[in-house]
Parts: sequence; C-alpha cells; structure tokens
Amino acid sequence: MMGVMASEETRTTTSRHIRSSAASPVASESPKPATRAWTSRLLVLGIVLAAVNLRPAITSLGALLEEVRDGLGMSGSVAGLLTSVPPLCFAVFGVMAPRLARRFGSGAVVCAGMAAITAGLLIRPYVGGTAGFLAASALALMGIAVSNVLMPVIVKRWFPDRVGSMTGLYSMALALGTSVAAAATVPVTDLLGGSWQTGLAVWAVPAAVAVLPWLAFVRQRDGVRQDEGVRQEGGGRPEGAASAGQASARGEQPALRITRSRTAWALAVFFGLQATAAYITMGWMPQIFRDAGVPASTAGLLLAVTMVMGVPLAFVIPRVATRLPHQGPIVLVLGLCGLVGYAGLYLAPAAGAWAWALLLGVSNCAFPLALTMVGMRARTGAGVAQLSAFAQSTGYLISIPGPLLVGVLYQHSGGWGLPIALMTGLMVPQMVVGVLAGRNRTVEDEAAH
Repeated sequence: MMGVMASEETRTTTSRHIRSSAASPVASESPKPATRAWTSRLLVLGIVLAAVNLRPAITSLGALLEEVRDGLGMSGSVAGLLTSVPPLCFAVFGVMAPRLARRFGSGAVVCAGMAAITAGLLIRPYVGGTAGFLAASALALMGIAVSNVLMPVIVKRWFPDRVGSMTGLYSMALALGTSVAAAATVPVTDLLGGSWQTGLAVWAVPAAVAVLPWLAFVRQRDGVRQDEGVRQEGGGRPEGAASAGQASARGEQPALRITRSRTAWALAVFFGLQATAAYITMGWMPQIFRDAGVPASTAGLLLAVTMVMGVPLAFVIPRVATRLPHQGPIVLVLGLCGLVGYAGLYLAPAAGAWAWALLLGVSNCAFPLALTMVGMRARTGAGVAQLSAFAQSTGYLISIPGPLLVGVLYQHSGGWGLPIALMTGLMVPQMVVGVLAGRNRTVEDEAAH
C-alpha cells in the first residue's frame, strides 16, 4: 500500500516537469492540475467546504420533521418515505459519478453538485405540497450523491501519500456540517420568525459558498479525468505495471470486474448498513426524544451531539485505520457502542439521553471508517473510483428500506419499541461484514482470480 502511494507521488512529481508531453504514458496518468501550492490549498478548501454541505439537507430536515409533517400534511409512513429519499438518491445518482467525471472532469461535477445542493435547498420549502418537496430534495441529494462518490477519488489522486489524513479532514468537515445543521436549525428558525420554510432554506447559503472554490477546477478535466480513465487502460494491475502498448491494446475492455471481489461486496454491505443506521438516526432520533418528553430544541441539540462526535473521531479513525493491517477491531468497537446506545434509547430515552447520543455518535463514525477502507482496499486510483461508486451506490441501495420501515413500524405500533429493535438487530450484521471488509487485501487481486 505504502509502495503504491510512493509510486503515485513519484508520478505526481514527474508530471510537473513533463506536462507538455501528451504522448508520454506517465504524463497522461499524472495529475496535471497539482502543479502549484496555491492550487493544492484551494483544492483542500474546496474539499472542506463541499464536505460541510453534504449533510445539512438531511439533518436540518430531521430537526424540523414534525413541523414539516404538519405543514405538508404528511403521515408517519410518508415521513418515513421522506427519510428514505437520501439513500435512494445516493444509490441512483452515485453510480453515475465516475462516468460524469470521465466526461466532464471531477472538479466540474463537484462544482455542479454544489450548485444543485444550493438550488434544491433554496426552493424545496416553497414549492408547495409533498411531491414538490420531495422533487426539490432529490435535486439537492443528487448533488450530494456525486460529490460523495468523487471525494475519495479526488483524495486518492491529488494526495496519494496522505489518504488517511485527508480522508480524516474531509470526514471531520462533514461531521461538523452535519452537527451544526442539527443544532442550529431550530434556534435559527426561531430567530428568523419561526417559519420552518425559512429555517430549511437558510442552508442554501453555505452551499452557495462551496461552489466558489470549485469554479477554478471546472476546466481542469485532464488531471482527475485521466486517472479515472486509467481503469480502461490498467486493468487490475497497479498503475504503471503495464506498458503503453499493452494499455492501448486493452483500451476498450473493462478495467476491473468489481463484482467478483468478495471484499467489494463486504464493503458495500457494510456501507449500506452503516448508512441505514445513520439515516435512521438523522431522520428519527429527534422525534424519539421528543416523544419521550424532551423539548424540541434539546432534541435538536442531542442530534447535534451525536453528529459532532464525528468531528474529532472522523479525523482520528482514518489515521488509526491506515496504520492497522486489519480494521476489524475498530468495526467491533463502533458496533458495540451502537448496541449500548440503542439499548439505552429503549430503556430510558429521556433519563440517559445525553449518554445515548454520545454512544450513537461514536457508532456513526463507521462512515469515515468505510471511506478509509475504500481507499485502502484498492491499489490504484482507477480501482478506488470503481470501488467507491460500487460500494456507495450498492450500499445506499441497501439502506433505502430502513428509514421507511422505521416510519411504518412507528405508525402502526404506536411506539418506538419495534423500530429500536430493528436498529439493534441491523447492528450485528454490520459488525460481521465490517470485519470481512477490513481484511488486508485488494479488490484488484480478488477480481483477477
């Protein structure tokens, strides 16, 4: 793994001297945009701002779900459908991200994604009716989906020797945006006059700011695009392992049959189950606390505590994970925290609310761990692109029924016993497949066999 990172760093350095040689295999595979320090700093800023805006569309809605339901006349089942829209959009649109990146460049796709988030958040509170609300939410979630998939690819391509630290920075910014939206939505809504429409629309402002740094990368398609196109040239071998003639001969063949890899499937299921837990938490946890007698503002703060746990841990966990040959122990620790947290929600939701929020926040850090394993389970940038798209799209597809089923169980059982039992039960297979996904192997080797 470290050898591959070193070789990629060597190619990055080499590209600074031979950018003009379009016919050179090294030049064609090297990230041309990464030639100036200011460009790298601007990219880091863009990654951080993008990450901050990848969850407020969801957690701001969770904090005001009861008001939105009343305003739009939603039943519990329809509200469950609403909380299932994020993983559905991530599954449908996420799989398109590598193809869009090859066509337009990763920078342009992420820039468009930030613009879509801005537009969706701005218009969804005011379109009127449940259908319009869902459609505008889908627009914002489409932007989130493509950015979700491309972030590990961009990190692997531009920072091959800092995958752990950059993934940690990205995950930390994502957790920060998630928690701030959860904590601030209700107070901001009250400050702006108490309208839930205004409280949701205000999150379009930071999304608009996130568009700005990515404008500089809209035209720079070749650096990331070429890397993602290497999957059509390099097969399952490390980049540079094949000659230019061999790469050309395989130019029309698929690079990697990702579905042949057991690790890819384990990672996809792990991603799906952790996403199920995360979106149930973001969509329903404030309502669980409110039904237990906790005030709305406090319920929002509890969700914020759960999300803010990801700020320090999302930076620490990827760095620890990259130093371990097997990430299974981390999976088990996170899973046990989730089991204890769900048990507490069932037994004493109000009395131990802060403790359960903390434990579930630790458990939700399976997300940065999953992102880190995406970068570790593939040797090449092309492999990371395929694995990221496969694991996230398949994983989010798996996660779709969870939030919807919670809403149905809640409405028809009249309480939270059955939904919490469902959450607890799903944590066990999450731990099993997480251990399998954490084994020290690569999808290129497995697909080749």
